[in-house]
Amino acid sequence: MHIHTLDKAAIISELQFGTGISNAVHEGRRADFALILSMFSDDVRDNTPLEKIDEVDNSEQALRKRFELQQPQQLRSDQSSYEVSAQQASLFHSAGLVSTKLSHYLVPDALSYMPEDTHDLPEEVYHNLSGHQRRAMGEKEPKELMPIDLYNQLIKAQRTFQIQAQA
Repeated sequence: MHIHTLDKAAIISELQFGTGISNAVHEGRRADFALILSMFSDDVRDNTPLEKIDEVDNSEQALRKRFELQQPQQLRSDQSSYEVSAQQASLFHSAGLVSTKLSHYLVPDALSYMPEDTHDLPEEVYHNLSGHQRRAMGEKEPKELMPIDLYNQLIKAQRTFQIQAQA
């Protein structure tokens, strides 16, 4: 008997043996019974019937869509926040605090108004930087490093210029 054929048999339960295990028990053949039991899979997941459970999407966006909720309150201001805050200020002056609260609940205003185009620095700090530092903060791509053999390149360029000047 080949060992590999027994490994590939994938014997999981006694139903696959038919009456062989029952006969071994009734006739008292302990060796056959032990052999059959040793060939069963010891993985519980093989013997347990499983149902496929559908994953439920409980992400924030899916729940907001399901319960028809609006987007959450912005933490930082952008250009549209100024229009919303102007509208709420107008409602406060014309109709009072209650209408302002209602407007805020329907279209929430930004939580804080930070200065724009200062790379998340306070305005005092940003305006205190030199022009070179501001330019460096605005660059998206990193600067290229100087070549390692810069000194050799400069010497070679100087010698070439001297040769061309004498000729």
